[in-house]
Amino acid sequence: MNVQIEQIRKRIEPLRQQIINHKVYSIISDIEDLKIFMQYHVYAVWDFMSLLKTLQNNLTCTTVPWFPKGTAETRHLINEIVIGEESDVDLFGVRKSHFELYLDAMKQSGADTSQIELFIKNLKNTNDLKAAYVASNSPIEARNFVDFTFNIINSKKEYLQSAIFTFGREDLIPEMFISIVNDTNKNFPDCISFFKYYLERHIEVDGGSHSHLALQMTSNLCGSNEQFWQEAEQAVMESLQKRIELWDAIHNCIVERRLQIQAQ
Repeated sequence: MNVQIEQIRKRIEPLRQQIINHKVYSIISDIEDLKIFMQYHVYAVWDFMSLLKTLQNNLTCTTVPWFPKGTAETRHLINEIVIGEESDVDLFGVRKSHFELYLDAMKQSGADTSQIELFIKNLKNTNDLKAAYVASNSPIEARNFVDFTFNIINSKKEYLQSAIFTFGREDLIPEMFISIVNDTNKNFPDCISFFKYYLERHIEVDGGSHSHLALQMTSNLCGSNEQFWQEAEQAVMESLQKRIELWDAIHNCIVERRLQIQAQ
């Protein structure tokens, strides 16, 4: 891998470790705690799909008439990732996106999906993130996380979109989810089999081909432009900080629930 990739990895490692070893994983001790986690995290699962499709739209031709766009290698990289994320299979072999897999996992565990579903329904009707947040009463930290992603989407800079996708999502997710799997497996019965499957699929897919494809895509897009690499590094660090803030919010919400129970 090139020098710039290794430099970004070195610079962001402290933030990566904060996420991988975050206290939120160990505080999840019952199914109600897990529901809280999922009701926040689902926003990150959804906006990941929006970032993914932005990259596909920007790096390939998705309009008619068709014309060659960009390099065939970069087109191949993003299309390969899209196939796995948008049309994977569930436990029963049914084709579903990873977002739909996550909703299934939420429903199996008893987590409330009405908030994220209302958010999506309102956004589909209005194309207005702020209006959708208000209508669904989305958590402020989830709003901040999604807003950052959409700021990068709206920047029209493919190299930044690819960078946060690679280092803030694809390259990070396997280690982050290993922490969740290790902790939740100790505490929960088979009622979270869909969630466990979702996590294992991410570890398998993102820890394998997808992270390598994403790294190559970012390397292709930044090329030898030092300004692109500097901007990419800054965007990745901000992306990881937003993840930490989201995890902090989940942890605080679980702690608040505990305190309310004790006060009863």
